[in-house]
Amino acid sequence: MRRIHPAWWVAAVTFLALVGAAGFRAVPGVLMDPLQQEYGWSVATISGAVAVNMALYGLTAPFAAALMERFGIRKVVSAALLVVAAGSGLTVFMTASWQLVLCWGVLVGLGTGSMALALVATVTGRWFVARRGLVSGVLTAGGAAGALVFLPLVAIVSERFGWRPAALGVAAAALAVAPLVMWLLRDRPHDLGVVPYGGTAADDPEPVRTGAARLAVKVLFDAARTAPFWYLAAGMMICGATTMGLIQPHFIPAAHDHGMPHTVAAGLLALVGIFDVAGTIASGWLTDRIDPRYLLLAYYVLRGLSLLALPALFGPDIQANMLAFIIFYGLDWVATIPPTMALCRELFPATAPVVFGWVFASHQVGAALMALGAGIVRDELGAYDSAWYIGGALAVVAGLLSLMIRRAPKAAANPAAPAI
Repeated sequence: MRRIHPAWWVAAVTFLALVGAAGFRAVPGVLMDPLQQEYGWSVATISGAVAVNMALYGLTAPFAAALMERFGIRKVVSAALLVVAAGSGLTVFMTASWQLVLCWGVLVGLGTGSMALALVATVTGRWFVARRGLVSGVLTAGGAAGALVFLPLVAIVSERFGWRPAALGVAAAALAVAPLVMWLLRDRPHDLGVVPYGGTAADDPEPVRTGAARLAVKVLFDAARTAPFWYLAAGMMICGATTMGLIQPHFIPAAHDHGMPHTVAAGLLALVGIFDVAGTIASGWLTDRIDPRYLLLAYYVLRGLSLLALPALFGPDIQANMLAFIIFYGLDWVATIPPTMALCRELFPATAPVVFGWVFASHQVGAALMALGAGIVRDELGAYDSAWYIGGALAVVAGLLSLMIRRAPKAAANPAAPAI
């Protein structure tokens, strides 16, 4: 029987780690109303904690990528899972809104940020030469879908037993993954005496043991001197705003405003997660075959048009048009990630994981701004409609920005970027 290449085991454990970390990111949308009822906090106050979480989730990513280069993937991911579990578990003791920001925002933001999509870029860059696009799609889908598929379970537990058991359950899920990471995750192919899948020994260079923070900042300054970096970063900022910043925390409260029960709305978001798996894997497959810029144009423009139509779709019951929106948004949820990773590898080959970490940081800054902004819109105007319209217009802009990226010649390298 043919032996399975260790790269696939590494990918499988990475998938589980991403799903485990994603669990707590599912909680804000479900628990927003219970926290309001128990503590009397406004939507904007709770959204502020969500915004801190999302911002740190992104800003941690490039430094985590550099830490993985210096200390190894296994140590960084194991520590991150413990931080996520601590942050989610400690929320059950909070009595003030600043403690929500500390636990929900800072601790969970740092922990999940250390296992953000920079982890996907690092694993696929080290362990795969062939099938990179496909594996990127699968791992990306795991991280995104995990946050949404947890929603019905969290909603049911919260409704029947209260929000505290739901938060503790997510902490337990993160802890359960940590032993698997320590057992099965390996840092580089040569640790097991193999070469990357579909590659050679030359595709598995030795790590550079330099300062992680210095490396991350240097890569940022080098990449920021190029226009493609800013186009990618701007597009990802809008991507984050229109998914994790807008739909993930605010769809359930918005649906509830129109009379839909929380558990039903959570089920719809779980459906987004299910279709996200198919959409992101398909996007990875397409990225290996089609110009990534054209994929991004299609994903963003279609997303924008769907958001512009969303306010008219809400109601107390699930209608066919709302179901169509959910299915499309699931297919499109993070379909943007594989083509964006591919462009980072093409334009910044020597530093792609760290560059993508910074691009993804902009994704989370956009998510944080929109999470807070949509909460303010709801408090001030009494409805979310304006937030959906703004998100739709921004998504169309992101599609146009994608066409402005000039691709690198096939044999070109990035001379300004330091080797890592």
